[in-house]
Amino acid sequence: MGKLTNSMWRLLGSQSTRNQSKSLSLIAEANEQSAWAEGVSEADVAETARALDMGEKKDLAKFLALVREVSDRALDMRAFDVQLQGALRLLEGDVVEMATGEGKTLSGAIAAVGYVLSGRRVHVISVNDYLATRDAEWMRPLFDAFGIGLSSVSENSTRDERRDAYRCDVTYSSVNEIGFDVLRDQLATTEDGLVSPVPDVAIIDEADSVLVDEALIPLVLAGSTKAQVPDQAIHEVVARLKSKHYEIETDGRNVTLTDEGASFVEAELGGIDLYSEQHVGTTLVHVNITLHAYYLLERDVHYIVRDGGVHLINASRGRVAQLQRWPDGVQAAVEIKEGLAQTDPGEMIDTITVQALIGRYRTVCGMTGTALAAGEQFRQFYSLLVSQIPPNTPNIRVDEVDRVYDSKVNKVEAIVAYVKQIHETGQPILIGTHDVAQSEELAYFLDKAGVPSVVLNAKNDAQEAAIIAEAGKRGAVTVSTQMAGRGTDIRLGGSNSDDDAREEVIGLGGLCVVGTGRHDTERLDDQLRGRAGRQGDPGRSVFFSSLEDPVVTRNLAFKRDPVAQSEDGSMGSKGVELIKQAQRIAEGVMLELHSNTWRYNTLVNQQRDIIVRRRTEVLTGDAAADELAELEPDRYKQLLEGTAPDGDTDKDAADKEDTDKQEGAGTSEQVAQEPVPKDVLSQACREIVLYHLDRAWTDHLAFVSDVRASIHLRAIGKQSPLDEFHKLILEEFASVPAEAIAAARKTFREATITADGVQLDGLGLHRSTSTWTYMVHDNLFSSGGAKALQGIIGIFR
Repeated sequence: MGKLTNSMWRLLGSQSTRNQSKSLSLIAEANEQSAWAEGVSEADVAETARALDMGEKKDLAKFLALVREVSDRALDMRAFDVQLQGALRLLEGDVVEMATGEGKTLSGAIAAVGYVLSGRRVHVISVNDYLATRDAEWMRPLFDAFGIGLSSVSENSTRDERRDAYRCDVTYSSVNEIGFDVLRDQLATTEDGLVSPVPDVAIIDEADSVLVDEALIPLVLAGSTKAQVPDQAIHEVVARLKSKHYEIETDGRNVTLTDEGASFVEAELGGIDLYSEQHVGTTLVHVNITLHAYYLLERDVHYIVRDGGVHLINASRGRVAQLQRWPDGVQAAVEIKEGLAQTDPGEMIDTITVQALIGRYRTVCGMTGTALAAGEQFRQFYSLLVSQIPPNTPNIRVDEVDRVYDSKVNKVEAIVAYVKQIHETGQPILIGTHDVAQSEELAYFLDKAGVPSVVLNAKNDAQEAAIIAEAGKRGAVTVSTQMAGRGTDIRLGGSNSDDDAREEVIGLGGLCVVGTGRHDTERLDDQLRGRAGRQGDPGRSVFFSSLEDPVVTRNLAFKRDPVAQSEDGSMGSKGVELIKQAQRIAEGVMLELHSNTWRYNTLVNQQRDIIVRRRTEVLTGDAAADELAELEPDRYKQLLEGTAPDGDTDKDAADKEDTDKQEGAGTSEQVAQEPVPKDVLSQACREIVLYHLDRAWTDHLAFVSDVRASIHLRAIGKQSPLDEFHKLILEEFASVPAEAIAAARKTFREATITADGVQLDGLGLHRSTSTWTYMVHDNLFSSGGAKALQGIIGIFR
């Protein structure tokens, strides 16, 4: 089975031994250069390194020897051979799999130094701000020693700080911050307003989280609008609905009224017809939005309420999603549901997928502890191959067989009993849960059983580093949501422990990791499991599941419920097989969702590229002024020379004004103004054209969103949803350039343009003064291809 699995991954481009002999040969040569590296003084490191030719094997070996020596001096971390091996594969453009705790951070920093010495500029992209900021500061002494400029970008960085950061040789940042900087640049009206640089090299930490999990949700920049949201009357009706009034699809992504529910709502709202022309596009839409808020979005699962506001939770990270809202009135609906003040609704200004964002870079590589399992996605969507790096010290963690139960109640009882038993020995325990509510519920039951615990979830994620760092102390019980991207090492004995405390915990068996249910992908399970047994430490792991877990209920259907094999509800080996089957189906669905996201967004990304090129042409040159001068020559001449609109001279205009006054006609609006300096006029033309180009793109994205939401219905008419989607948005996009320039011509004729610039506000042409990001609901195509796939799989169960 092992040989078959390895062969399969090689066929998929995930080659664990790809070019490793070359890497090992270089590392052996580097070891021979150790004495030379030790002789390089600290003052000479930067100059010596820059004199190396990174394309020559001998110089590359010298670089490895030098960077190992310098990391020892500057960081007190002497790179292992496997860390150098990982850095070499990163320099070759691979995604490297290195086990949790094997030092990916140092490997990434070494690769970044290598790229800079080759004349490249590097972004080290992480899954969150915490890791990006921590790693930049942690590795700073290494970069300083080589004379390499280093910076980091976080959500708290100002625009000027971001611009300066991106000018450095190496910039650490989260994928979201880089993505939104790229999007916000599409709001700039002057070249000086641009922030993000030309992308060159991307080294991606937690590559599967960034490139696979995050790729299902596009980055969306939104701005204020005056759209209507559901009123209080609709909320009061929806809040009183009973289970017979609505249906939730098995995947939990959609909720609809039943016939009885529709009749109830119509009666409660005064005897209206929801499906009449008067209400179908308004009241019915608001009812559906409110249904979504009340029956699909759960407090402490999808969001938390804190400081008087609704804060979304990023499920793949287990943290609050800063500056994110739900679109289409859903945010306001949840706020009304929670009795909070409503925030302004918004509209989509721009969007970009992770694939498109990463596709901008000339070179992409990455690292993660679970790369092989995502090998097909790396190959298919990013043309990336995987190299597996062996651990420096063999893994001795004991992974127990899953324990599966018939119900959630029996599963929780089993977890509490197991944790209580382990806790009595003093062995530290880390418990992984799926959401805030589950973490708090389990902590409550543990407390009732006499087991005190510390909870880490989105409500206290600011304390995550301190909480996780102490999870290895004797007697510690830590209950945490999603562990991917937590970053902080769990030191056996605690963060400040001495050798005696560490040895005591080692004697107890190291860290015990308990999973409270399988995720939709085994990668996330492995990331949790990998918290134990790091760098040769002992450890153990076990997962508890039930047939009521989401991974089962969403992916398996039983004609007859399986019967437990014992009184405690244990399902034995049959239960283990059912969980594995459910997870395989979930992973297949996720791959299909990713494929759908890619297929449906490819054309939109191409259209965005056209808009970006046009915008860049307007922003960085005089294209706008040249075009408007050609299309509106009289108006352009009037503004530039100060002549009246009809071509009269200043004297003629003055005479005409005197005549008008004598005739009681009032002051003429056709009086000439002061000439507008050419550079000011060029900027005015630029702002006018950019406004209408951006407006046209925003309207196009709204059209795309509307088409996307209903395109799966085309399958009912035996049409290809994908083909129809492409046809519709191609036809619509074809009119975007003409509409934008026509609107710009009209504004150019009507706007007040003086030596101080153009006044667009007077015409009601306002740009959003505040922006935020949208939390898009999983994948809008889920009701199409992915459900069909689930149906096909169901046939063969």
